[in-house]
Amino acid sequence: MPLPTDPVILQGCQDLYSVIDSIPEYPADEREGIRPVHAKGILFNGIFTATPKAAELSTAWHLQGDRVPIIVRFSTGSPDEEVEDTDDSSKPMGFAIRFMEEWRPVRRHTDIITHSVDGFPASTPEELHGFFNAKRDGTLEQYMRDDPTAAAFAQIPKPTPRSFTTQRYYGVNAFKFVGPEPEKKERYFKYRVVPQRGEDFLSEDENKNQEPNFLEREITRYLELSSVSFTLVAQMAEEGDVTNDCTVNWGEDREEIELGTITIEAPAARQYDEQKYMIFDPIPRIPGIEPSDDVLLQYRSGVYLLSGRDRRDAQA
Repeated sequence: MPLPTDPVILQGCQDLYSVIDSIPEYPADEREGIRPVHAKGILFNGIFTATPKAAELSTAWHLQGDRVPIIVRFSTGSPDEEVEDTDDSSKPMGFAIRFMEEWRPVRRHTDIITHSVDGFPASTPEELHGFFNAKRDGTLEQYMRDDPTAAAFAQIPKPTPRSFTTQRYYGVNAFKFVGPEPEKKERYFKYRVVPQRGEDFLSEDENKNQEPNFLEREITRYLELSSVSFTLVAQMAEEGDVTNDCTVNWGEDREEIELGTITIEAPAARQYDEQKYMIFDPIPRIPGIEPSDDVLLQYRSGVYLLSGRDRRDAQA
């Protein structure tokens, strides 16, 4: 997972991470080794099995139908490791999936990073800087009223799920499948992750009476009795759909293709060490799936890597 090679983008990533790292509501000296966003999370082991259709769309090694070991991380959106699951700052929640050749991520792997809202508060690096600058300066509420992109994101409902496994998750950016020879057909898509338990959210009254960490407790207890599954789906772009702006939704009438089943089986061992060490990458970096030309992908990847290096240094 390399940093961006373009010096302008690299400097932009470093500047953005510096802003995030200086937000006063979570001072850096009090959260050494903690993610600056999505700080609170839990890892699980599982298996992914692709559908035959996935192999028709892409030559990616994990989409050829074999049982692929995975590690997944559910998280709340806040920088606070102690945030209550029902707090507004815990949304959107995150679901990251690492596909591996082996159970431990020591060889070839690729990641998918999703969150529980079909949207994003910025469409350009400048807007992303503006969003976090406002958060640092204590003017975020005003910024989200004045900036159309951020305002649209703020208006998306963000209810509390009954479980990490009873809500949908959405990929932020578009990617491109590259199919098998001889055609090597290319198709743009976005990820969606659909819970096989169905969608289920707390009522307002229920939201007031939950334990601070009820989501971790619920999924851990559930897995003592049974595995839990999601369907990985590709929402396919049509001709003319915007693929380089993550804030433009394509519409619910787009074709959706099932790529496979994500089965979560048990909590991962060595939670503390693994969470500090793992750096999820929004860029696939494997043949068969290519990033779109949305520049925010490079910024997101660069900031994740800078943050991850800091966590590893704190762990050492």
